[in-house]
Amino acid sequence: MAEAARKFPVAETPLYREAPNNIEAEQALLGAVLVNNDAFYRVSDFLKSSHFYEPLHRKIFEVSAELIRMGKKADPVTIKTFLPADEKVGDMTVAFYLARLAAEAVTVINAADYGRAIYDLATRRALITVGEDMVNIAYDAPVDMSPSDQIEDAERRLFELAETGRYDGGFESFTDAVKTAVDMANAAFMRDGHLSGVATGLRDLDRRMGGLQPSDLIVLAGRPGMGKTSLATNIAFNIAHAYEPGQQADGSLKAKNGGVIGFFSLEMSSEQLATRIISEQTEIPSSKIRRGEITETDFEKLAACAQMMQRVPLYIDQTGGISIAQLAARARRLKRQRGLDVLVIDYIQLMQGSSARASQNRVQEITEITTGLKALGKELGVPIIALSQLSRQVESRDDKRPQLSDLRESGSIEQDADVVLFVYREEYYLKNKEPKPGTPEYVQWEDQMNEARGKAEVIIAKQRHGPTGTVGLAFQGEYTRFSDLAEGDHLPERFE
Repeated sequence: MAEAARKFPVAETPLYREAPNNIEAEQALLGAVLVNNDAFYRVSDFLKSSHFYEPLHRKIFEVSAELIRMGKKADPVTIKTFLPADEKVGDMTVAFYLARLAAEAVTVINAADYGRAIYDLATRRALITVGEDMVNIAYDAPVDMSPSDQIEDAERRLFELAETGRYDGGFESFTDAVKTAVDMANAAFMRDGHLSGVATGLRDLDRRMGGLQPSDLIVLAGRPGMGKTSLATNIAFNIAHAYEPGQQADGSLKAKNGGVIGFFSLEMSSEQLATRIISEQTEIPSSKIRRGEITETDFEKLAACAQMMQRVPLYIDQTGGISIAQLAARARRLKRQRGLDVLVIDYIQLMQGSSARASQNRVQEITEITTGLKALGKELGVPIIALSQLSRQVESRDDKRPQLSDLRESGSIEQDADVVLFVYREEYYLKNKEPKPGTPEYVQWEDQMNEARGKAEVIIAKQRHGPTGTVGLAFQGEYTRFSDLAEGDHLPERFE
């Protein structure tokens, strides 16, 4: 044993590996900020105090940032009163250390490079923490944690780290929250239509909802035949078609108008979905497209439409019976690779829960799915439009307009949703109640039918940050297209 020990001298074996850091870069940046406060604004959009390795440097950056944001000067004299006076840095007092930082400061030009180096090292330290946790949990896994759960947890933490530079969530100061709220109001003021969210392309719906808000779960429900999928594809295409990227300060792209769409089509194939969208855009009935009953002019329209649609950022996943964990993983991947602004799921009842316990009880499974979707929306920072079926009890009522209590299988859909929209078309029900021609009932039915023809209602039954009510839309069944109703003051003059 002693022989073996002699072969590996202790001096050559490091006792531990120090986490990646660069104290000199931190000192250089802080010195630049203390000498010229403008240097702070070179790094403030991506660098936080938590990215510094040395605790004293964190405190210095935090205090400097607060003073600069308040419009005051941050220099060695003004910030030393906010730092612990009795703390020592080697043989130096904190006041002397601050003076040294300022004296040896680099120029403002280099501030962004030093800030980026500090940020990158902090990200590497966070990666080490995630990696260590992965290894430790895999070695010593709890009984109730399957490997797939661990993979999903690791993927979530890595995604969060890649997106925000931190993986731990945790508390955020109210000041940051207020700043975000003001930024959102400013973005709404600058954007077309003055909407804080993503515009659906349907005027009256946008007015009521202010667009689709980030991290909202929007449940779009209706009985079969009402046009849920049609409305969802219309909105999805309108958003994707209006997509206009804008360059961010860090070089990444973010939607200035419209957005990138991820569409999980659990019911229809991507080809069926594409046929619907082509039909809606070219005004050629989808039944004719499928049967090939089209003229040469129609075919030219189709070709032009197909060319235009190739440029549209609409991504379709047609996996049937996907689980909430798989859906979350694919959505994260899409956001990292192509960007993502709105997620559409058609529809909730065709999804599966991830846990074995939930799959034994349908109500529990739907609860897990809606809770998972709400959490995913917050994690990705995008609105999620989830379609849902309604129970049959609607059909037994005289007034067939849906209510919140009609949402199928679980109260969790109503509970977790930020917005609940119902699609309702009176025309659909009237068509099935046609009386015998020539009778007085027929005349009355004909009047009602004329009134309801080509019209649809979107009932906003719940909205966390806005009014409820009904929005009227026009519906063209042959093209499965919803559009705005003409406003009264824009109609041609009528002569009685």
